[in-house]
Amino acid sequence: MKINKILVSQPKPTSEKSPYFDISKKYGVKIDFRPFIKVEPIFAKEFKAQKVSILDYSAVIFNARHGIDHFFRLCDELHIVIPDAMKYFCVSETVAVYLQHYIHYRKRKVFYTATGKMAELITLMGKHSDEKFLLVTSDVRNEDLFLTLDKSQINYDKAIMYKTVSNDFTADETFDYNMLLFFSPVGIASLLKNFPDFKQGDIAIACFGAATAQAVRDAGLRLDVEAPTPECPSMTMALENFLKTNKAKK
Repeated sequence: MKINKILVSQPKPTSEKSPYFDISKKYGVKIDFRPFIKVEPIFAKEFKAQKVSILDYSAVIFNARHGIDHFFRLCDELHIVIPDAMKYFCVSETVAVYLQHYIHYRKRKVFYTATGKMAELITLMGKHSDEKFLLVTSDVRNEDLFLTLDKSQINYDKAIMYKTVSNDFTADETFDYNMLLFFSPVGIASLLKNFPDFKQGDIAIACFGAATAQAVRDAGLRLDVEAPTPECPSMTMALENFLKTNKAKK
């Protein structure tokens, strides 16, 4: 399988230390970053229909920076003043640091994991069992996340604060990749919406997460790389392993 041009369906990393750049150089492949999905706001009227009262909660869970933006945007729209005692639980340090855009960052009320894994965050949340948690999420159900939270018996509710929709390709955008990397079932739906006559052929498809993998299979596509696994807990590790194996076969 010839792989020389890869499309990652996420925004380009802001850090030059991203493993993607090392992989590109090491294996001589071109890697482009182009999200297949985009985020749109849910406004106050639609949010109120969920009958969620933000001030009923003592802690908020963020698994993405999008969630932070839309949480504080909705608070402004609803004229809600978040108390200083509110605690914030973030899936990674990157997400946690982003809170500085909106609050005075103090470690005693901001918690995050070192690994970026939701399971570790839930363990951390378990040490604060007296809190009532609010999970900020999009309209696209993250079944893996909900199942993990439900099993933990943590006292939480979810609030949909933004929408995840297809980020349509324009007529002048070329689509000549030998490998596609996806991170959400919505990304697969976007692929088929943008290219209804898509034929996979020799194009390799990689995905992150069980729900995304199932979306690939449900679409009748071939899944060549799946992460996370015990050997490859990240997409970049899975990608490098695939390229290494593919090169050896040649």
